[in-house]
Amino acid sequence: MSIPKLKSMLLPENTDAKAVSERIGELQGYIEMQQIYKAGIREITTKLEILDEEFNVRYSHNPIHRIESRLKSLPSTIEKLKRRQLPVTIRSVRENLTDIAGVRVVCNYIEDIYEIARMLTNQSDIKLLRMSDYIREPKPNGYRSLHLVMDVPVFMSDRTEHVPVEIQIRTIAMDFWASLEHQLRYKSDSDVSEKLREQLRECAEKSAELDLEMQSIYKLSLIHISEPTRPE
Repeated sequence: MSIPKLKSMLLPENTDAKAVSERIGELQGYIEMQQIYKAGIREITTKLEILDEEFNVRYSHNPIHRIESRLKSLPSTIEKLKRRQLPVTIRSVRENLTDIAGVRVVCNYIEDIYEIARMLTNQSDIKLLRMSDYIREPKPNGYRSLHLVMDVPVFMSDRTEHVPVEIQIRTIAMDFWASLEHQLRYKSDSDVSEKLREQLRECAEKSAELDLEMQSIYKLSLIHISEPTRPE
C-alpha cells in the first residue's frame, strides 16, 4: 500500500508532515494486530476441524459441510471506525469492533448448528462473549444464522493476547440465501424494491421449511438404518 493512499485513509487533507509520519508509524502496529487476529481465526478453525472429526468417529456423521474465514481489511476497518465516529487507533479497534476476525461454519442440518455451538462453547480455553440466535428469531428481512462472538487466547512468544472472533453458523440453505441477499443489497447499483424484499423474505421462509424437512428425512433415515433386517 502506497504512503499517499495510507495517508488518505488515516488523515484528513492538509495534515502536516509530522502527523503523517506519526500515523505511518502506526502501520506496523496495525499489521501486528491483524496477525494476532489471523492467529485467532486459526485457533477457532482448528478447534472446529477437530470437533468435526471427533463427531464423525463417534457418530459416523460430519456436522460441518465447510468452514470459511475472513480477516477484515485495514481500509474496511478504518472506514467502519470513521462511520461510527470513533478514533482511528489500534486501541479503538480492540475496544469497539468484534468482527475483525470472522469464521463461517456451514452445516448440513439445523441440529448440527446447535451441536457445533455447544461443543465449541464447552471448550475451556475460550469464552463466549455474545450469542445472537437469528434462527429462532430471524431478522426482519428473513436472515437466519447463529452468531457467536468468542474470546480467543493467542499465545505469542512473550505474552498472551485475547481477541474476539465472530463465528456465524448456518445451514447450506441459509448460506445460499444470505449470499444472494448480500449480493442484491450491497452490489446492486439501484435500491432493492419492496417487492423484491418480500420475495426474499418468502424465499427465506421456504428455505427454513426445507431445512426442517431435510432434518426430518435425515432422522428417519437413521431409524431405518438402525432397524434390524427381518428374515424372509
